[in-house]
Amino acid sequence: MTETALFLPVLEITAPKLEYGLLMPFILIFAGACLGVLVEAVFPRALRFNVQLAVTFISILAAIFMVLRNWIVGTEAITAVGSVAVDGPTYFLWLTLLILSGLAFLVFAERRLENGATAFAPQAAAVPGTAMEQEAVAARIEHTEVFPLALFALSGMMLFPASNDLITMFVALEVLSLPLYLLCGLARRRRLLSQESSLKYFMLGALSSGFFLYGVTLLYGYSGSFKLADIDAALRTGTQNDGLLLAGLGLLGVGLLFKVGAVPFHSWTPDVYVGAPTAVTGFMAACTKIAAVGALLRVFYVGLGADRWDWQPMMGIIAVATMVVGSVLAITQTDVKRMLAYSSIAHAGFLLTAFVGASQLATGKPAGSISSVGAIMFYLAAYGVSTIGAFALLTMVRGRAGEAALLSSWSGLGKTSPMVAGVFALFLLSFAGIPLTSGFIGKWAVFVAAWAGGAYWLVIVAVLMSLVAAFFYIRVIVLMFFSDPGVEAPEVVRPSWTTLTAIGVGAVATVALGVFPGPLLDLAQHAGEFLR
Repeated sequence: MTETALFLPVLEITAPKLEYGLLMPFILIFAGACLGVLVEAVFPRALRFNVQLAVTFISILAAIFMVLRNWIVGTEAITAVGSVAVDGPTYFLWLTLLILSGLAFLVFAERRLENGATAFAPQAAAVPGTAMEQEAVAARIEHTEVFPLALFALSGMMLFPASNDLITMFVALEVLSLPLYLLCGLARRRRLLSQESSLKYFMLGALSSGFFLYGVTLLYGYSGSFKLADIDAALRTGTQNDGLLLAGLGLLGVGLLFKVGAVPFHSWTPDVYVGAPTAVTGFMAACTKIAAVGALLRVFYVGLGADRWDWQPMMGIIAVATMVVGSVLAITQTDVKRMLAYSSIAHAGFLLTAFVGASQLATGKPAGSISSVGAIMFYLAAYGVSTIGAFALLTMVRGRAGEAALLSSWSGLGKTSPMVAGVFALFLLSFAGIPLTSGFIGKWAVFVAAWAGGAYWLVIVAVLMSLVAAFFYIRVIVLMFFSDPGVEAPEVVRPSWTTLTAIGVGAVATVALGVFPGPLLDLAQHAGEFLR
């Protein structure tokens, strides 16, 4: 070795600084998912269910505790080498995701004792006399792996809206999507419909991920960085190629709007909602939408906010198309789950009204009015809790072939099971936006935010579509209470305490947020704006 070589500078690699306290809620959920995988490998089948249940809910409760602790202290920062932003909206979305996921997992945990055998079904309790389900019970087909899969999906959902750079966001998108593809196919009776929905979701999801990734590369070519703040800075200089910007913006929007379920990227929603186990459908309908809308807000408000004059008109058109398609096609449906799928599409359109309005401090929000971010976060929480309650209740109404999915099967349910019909009617009234329910306050909040942002025409269209949407909700209520039961009236089974808890919490929250919305509205408003 020469003397010169001895004095060459040594390349030092600086260790990344990670603020583990801020990231602990995400870490706890991800660690719980990994531990659940070990449980599947180590524990005998007879013990797996109880152990998985304990691991899942301990992880969720510990994560909720850490979110509340950090939020109360008021610690906000962009951490993990600038890739994760832990701010007020992140705390609100994390807390909402954890609570709603906990309710959804209670429906996953539905178990019944039949003929001395213990059964687990992610979609519903088994019905005595249903041959296919009794066969599944006897075969001990217990999908306890749904718990670690759901926790992996939840960890991706938490990272998705908190991502401060596009590469981290893409990783989060895949982490939340891949377990959901599997969960959609885990019907206990090995239904071909469930497997078909899983394959459709996977194929279309992979396509949307390709659009997202291509958009990321174009925005990197435009700005020279994956970080949202750097993209915003490049926009404000205005010296780069606008073609790369607009193409990247459009492709990135396609990937995000696919997860939101907005038109014309909605085609997967009805088929997947119908084919997936009902508990999984409720989890997806509530929590995936929260994560996707949160990520959409962060990308377009933080990274692309300076270019909002380019994307607001197109997003306004998409919002109108989403509301119209969701509301009109829901009227034609004869299947309850498919109707709720189109209802979910319509709600995505209502959410986009406040998004298009972009009423934030940075855009001149009127003093004292609710911001677009605050209104959307309240809407997501109100819609999510009613959605999980509604899908949990669907698992109780059973026919000979399983769940009573056809609308005609619900005819006269208010006379045979008035309590079940009354609670389901409450959820439908909330979806319709009837006063004294959480849905009314949610729609009022997003419409007010959109109006304050100057999207007057969009608010008018949204109000008209709300009236159209109310028709198919009220039609179901009329069918339940003012029609006679059919020849083969469905049986309302009594589920375990886990499903009853999810339904009860959903019903109480739906009424409470409609009568006393102030605390949650204030919490959403005080969550502030995104860190840059």
